[in-house]
Amino acid sequence: MEMPARDGATLTNPVKERMTAGEVALGLNVRIARSGDIARIAKTTGHDFIFIDVQHSLFSLETIGHIAQAALGCGIAPLARVRSCGDPDTSLLLDNGVTGVVFPDVNNAADARRGVDAAKFAPIGKRSVSGGYPVFDYRAVPVGDSMRMLNDATLVVCMIETREGLANIEEIAAVDGVDVIHVGSNDLLTALGKPGRFDDPEIFSAIDRAIAAARSHGKFAGLGGMRNVERQVELIRKGVRFVTTQTDIGFLLAAAGRWTGDLRAALAQPAR
Repeated sequence: MEMPARDGATLTNPVKERMTAGEVALGLNVRIARSGDIARIAKTTGHDFIFIDVQHSLFSLETIGHIAQAALGCGIAPLARVRSCGDPDTSLLLDNGVTGVVFPDVNNAADARRGVDAAKFAPIGKRSVSGGYPVFDYRAVPVGDSMRMLNDATLVVCMIETREGLANIEEIAAVDGVDVIHVGSNDLLTALGKPGRFDDPEIFSAIDRAIAAARSHGKFAGLGGMRNVERQVELIRKGVRFVTTQTDIGFLLAAAGRWTGDLRAALAQPAR
């Protein structure tokens, strides 16, 4: 339970709350949306967070800030996948509304510590202290209280996407300040020499290792890139608690293609 600040300010992260309760948190990957409307769409479609993909898409910092503000306003957690553990924009994004950072290509404990250093305040990390945070609606919160609450509510997600990362998964999970051990299925399968083979036993073995490592260190296991509902359900039941469902591109293509396909199929039939 989050302790309030001396002035009564409180801060929670709906993703962390859901996972702590033993439930799964579902996230929408944001690749093409450029307005805060996507946060409300994520909310309406049953998602708990948005996963703004800075690694693979073109976003300005200001755009990310506006989307994050809309997400905060409707109860969706705004997370951003940055470009690396050394991305210089990490603390800037957190200062301006993002409530979690996803670090790609985490290969070892040193990488994980670099991410934690950028995302968490002392004594856990080395994040620079500011004030007037949008997560507190810009109210003045005593520094000690704001640092404590932000450290507790800010998610640090480490992606396992390489052979080296998989080999070091226990050490990564053991790093203080890491919250989620997230298997990036696409890149990990490619690193294993099996691109696109989402039914291969090796990827399921890797996810099992992530679940076990997370459990043993009091962290949560995550799953990305596995765009199949049946497989997602199977892995959630095994212990995954942080799942990205699909990208906004994928959802748009699937729904639009199904609609036009049905329409053209109906028009090909004789009129009644």
